[in-house]
Amino acid sequence: MSESAGAFTNRGQEETTCLPVCLEDLMEDGKIPAHVAIIMDGNGRWARKRGLPRKMGHVEGCKVVERTVEDAARLGIRYLTVYAFSTENWKRSEDEVEALMQLFRYYAKRLLKIANENNVRVKMIGERSRFAPDIIKAINSLEDTTAGNTGLTFVIAVNYGSRDELRRGVTRMLRDCEEGHITPDQVTEETIASYLDTAKIPDPDLLIRTSGEERLSNFMLWQLAYSELYFCDVLWPDFTKEELVKAIGEYNRRERRFGDAG
Repeated sequence: MSESAGAFTNRGQEETTCLPVCLEDLMEDGKIPAHVAIIMDGNGRWARKRGLPRKMGHVEGCKVVERTVEDAARLGIRYLTVYAFSTENWKRSEDEVEALMQLFRYYAKRLLKIANENNVRVKMIGERSRFAPDIIKAINSLEDTTAGNTGLTFVIAVNYGSRDELRRGVTRMLRDCEEGHITPDQVTEETIASYLDTAKIPDPDLLIRTSGEERLSNFMLWQLAYSELYFCDVLWPDFTKEELVKAIGEYNRRERRFGDAG
């Protein structure tokens, strides 16, 4: 993607660009994005490079998620959304999918503790009905138990695909039209957004994708219309607070016009 489309990478720029990556300066100037979304890519490659099973990459990736939630909360980010499991991930091997489900069961309990310690509210987006009953119960418990927390909102996309989200939202909207709750003439962009999983959540200001890939992979296609896109080579298990601050520094180099003339 070209820079004019709002996309940029951190590759090959360090020697030619002075980045505003001083955390104190960013926080003092009020330039922390309200909503950061992350496509966490590279767990499998991280494990393969070390001769480890793919599961170990996911284990390390979960640890990084924990740290990133805490880092984001301390930085003053209001919303953090991570792409944890896509609708397409069911196509992976049965062993890998089962390993991911077991990890979710384990980290759901840890996340509850971390969320309450950091005043974090947890919300899940995606179609949860396909999961096992105990996982659905864990998701509901996370949302219900942390609903009163007033700090960062941590949004986890599980069994999520943007096209599926749009399909489900349009289906509900058509049903409401048939039942007379709304008319086609009343449908606006705000109406459509209210039928999405992210209703009442502001669109991301910044999207980060790790591991060097530069595509959206069916993630928040509606919500990312005016987001700044940041791609880095770092594999997700190697992602650190410093990398997050670097991404925010790059975000601050952008002039967000939302279609207006420059």
